[in-house]
Amino acid sequence: MNVEKTLQKNEQSINIFFNSYLMKMRGNQRIQTNVKLGDTIISASGGLIAITLISFVAVLLGYPMILGPMGASCLLVFAAHSLPFSQPRQIFGGHLISTFTALSIWHVFGKSHLSIGLTLAIVLFLMITLKFIHPPAAASAMVAINTEAGWGFLLSIVLSSVLLILISLLYNNLFKNRQYPKQWI
Repeated sequence: MNVEKTLQKNEQSINIFFNSYLMKMRGNQRIQTNVKLGDTIISASGGLIAITLISFVAVLLGYPMILGPMGASCLLVFAAHSLPFSQPRQIFGGHLISTFTALSIWHVFGKSHLSIGLTLAIVLFLMITLKFIHPPAAASAMVAINTEAGWGFLLSIVLSSVLLILISLLYNNLFKNRQYPKQWI
């Protein structure tokens, strides 16, 4: 009898856990945002200017593959310029630490599925621990190790990050309702 009750309790606990688990996956209601066309055009124009200039640097240095992560950084810097992930410390530090980590792991272990996974895990740990969270920087790490770009890739990432920060600083502050950065450090 006790065994039956214990099994029944365990079954109920498991059912409660799975129901709760599945309910989390439903998500919440969609949040309606009021995006103004003028602000969208300002953001898109900033991205156009920044990625065009960055593409010159990237191609000149021989690393056009940075345009993916840098394009994602442009989206954050111009469309979400006030968010923490968009600030200079996160952009520069995130891309620097992620790319350096990826290139170091590639240099020691080479390219493999395990080293790619290890790279992402270490990059996530470092960005969170050092407070350099910038999602596109994780993409820089993946590009660096997956393309086996070599150490010149780091210079391209650093120069592009600095250029993006400078362009964002000059461009975003031209507009009355924008301030960039919200914080440097």
